[in-house]
Amino acid sequence: MNVKGLGWLLFGMLAAAWTPEPRASIAVWDTAHPSKEPLTPAAFAEKSGWIKLADDQTSTSFTGDVVLSNGRIFAVVRKQGAGIELHSVEAGGVQRSRLLLQSADGALATTLARAVLVENGKGSACLELSYQGSKGSTLTAKFRLKRGDPALEATTEKDGTGLRIDCPGRMAILPDFFSDDIRIDAGSIPLSVIDVPSENFILHPTGDGDSIVMGVFENRDQDIRLTLNGEGAKRQITGSEIRFGKGRKIWVGLLEAPKIWHSVAKLGPVMKPSPLEWKLPFRAQWRVDFSYGNDYTESSTMLLQDAKDGQYVQPSFTGDVHSGFAPKRISPERVQKGYHSCWSDPESQVFLMPLHGRAKAPVTLYPLNRSSETPPEVFTVVDLARSCLGSGPCDYILDLEGHKDQYKGRATCGVRDILGKIYSSKTQKARHDDVEKCLKDGLTFVTHIRGRIAAYLEFLGKMRTTLDEQAKAHPELKAPLGELREILNQIDSHLAKRGDKIKTPDDVAAMNEEFRKNVMDYEGPDALERCRKYTLALVEIGGNQDELVAECRGVVKNLRQRAGFVMALEPRMAAIAGEIRTRTQEVLRNPAWHEGALK
Repeated sequence: MNVKGLGWLLFGMLAAAWTPEPRASIAVWDTAHPSKEPLTPAAFAEKSGWIKLADDQTSTSFTGDVVLSNGRIFAVVRKQGAGIELHSVEAGGVQRSRLLLQSADGALATTLARAVLVENGKGSACLELSYQGSKGSTLTAKFRLKRGDPALEATTEKDGTGLRIDCPGRMAILPDFFSDDIRIDAGSIPLSVIDVPSENFILHPTGDGDSIVMGVFENRDQDIRLTLNGEGAKRQITGSEIRFGKGRKIWVGLLEAPKIWHSVAKLGPVMKPSPLEWKLPFRAQWRVDFSYGNDYTESSTMLLQDAKDGQYVQPSFTGDVHSGFAPKRISPERVQKGYHSCWSDPESQVFLMPLHGRAKAPVTLYPLNRSSETPPEVFTVVDLARSCLGSGPCDYILDLEGHKDQYKGRATCGVRDILGKIYSSKTQKARHDDVEKCLKDGLTFVTHIRGRIAAYLEFLGKMRTTLDEQAKAHPELKAPLGELREILNQIDSHLAKRGDKIKTPDDVAAMNEEFRKNVMDYEGPDALERCRKYTLALVEIGGNQDELVAECRGVVKNLRQRAGFVMALEPRMAAIAGEIRTRTQEVLRNPAWHEGALK
């Protein structure tokens, strides 16, 4: 097995082998007395009068309210409540969210009609609940809590039924594993209801930075609906609504840990590192979302430093192609020169550095994926998704294969360095085969990057045609379609700036032939000068190709993100935006390593 295959095997083994720290077994209580209000932390601490059901004991009748627990979550069904209330065990019983069943016409559950404990074992407990809807309908679903899981699973047999996640907060985040996140800030949305693109996951940061309520769902055909209310500083997202789809499941989980997410309200000067008042609570792959003009978000990965003045680690899904898929390592010099916007030092102090003036607050930070040093008891976003969906389906949704970057040949700067050493030491004749390999590797590299540029340009042409056709068919959508087309037009300006400098693989092949003829085994006094003339021209081609392919990728990422946001503001754009996001993901898959796929 080659190094690449071994790296992916180890990655898969790590993902499959990871299991959370063992937690308490399943427990079910009858509180004996119904409560008019949600239960308080004191009620969970005292459990006054509560009756604990024996293992394997089921029930069709409860005197009071029903409480399920698995050591991570308390799920409470109150007789005088309208839904299931999720409380954090970690936080001593603080309520984090409420789940309400919703009929196909949007009517919410109002009154509990029936609660049956259909399963009560050491591994899981399941309640079948029936509610009366606000328009007279009956809504029935099963809610299962498994031992050690941070999520409650919901299923229903009635097609069209939905689940509402009540979780008031300033923002909601749709994690995007191929591009930048879509972060919805209530203050920038004037509407009371918006639809946002479905990507199987939604995050509601809540609590005082110590909790994230996460929705996970199998039905990718349905978009998520967000509801908003309030004015000014009090404006908030009140919750999200998700349709089950026929035979599909929805999970609502709690990511709980002190400082598990953070929001920065004010940024420091451009290109100046600023320490945050917040320190890294644990090592993981932390996603950092910067705000930009026109409601854009730019997502990057926090670098982690092991030792003072030492290198930084950049965690990712796949690791670095150059080191057998181990995490990428970044030199301190590269950080100091302003190539990265966020990092932590060995003492877990986090620094932000806006790279240009377009960066704005707020900036949000949350754990996207685990690393080898993440504590076993902590769940990240990917951990929770994998726990709910299963490793295979989750990896399919995340499209791990599409995250594999490609590196073919040798970068032009690498060719320059090797040839420079050979000709400086005047060993070109003795190392004829090494020189020949450098020429071939350089050409392979240029050809590969040029192929990626061609793919983006092909995407550009087809997407322009699609947008033009949609504009003719839907003149009422001229403005949002025009906005998306303007984003695409940015590729033209990038191409105009670099088009004459990138050359073609045929041009490089001709340069190589000229080199073989006049430089390859030449030992005259100007041999090094001739070599440098060749490598200077080659590096200019390679450098401009690298810049252009990264710029093309940036435009496509912007288009993908903006399509999702435009859909939220203009519901009639839903089908078009969904198609754009599907096609952008396809062209973003398997990037060249130099595209800067995951910053």
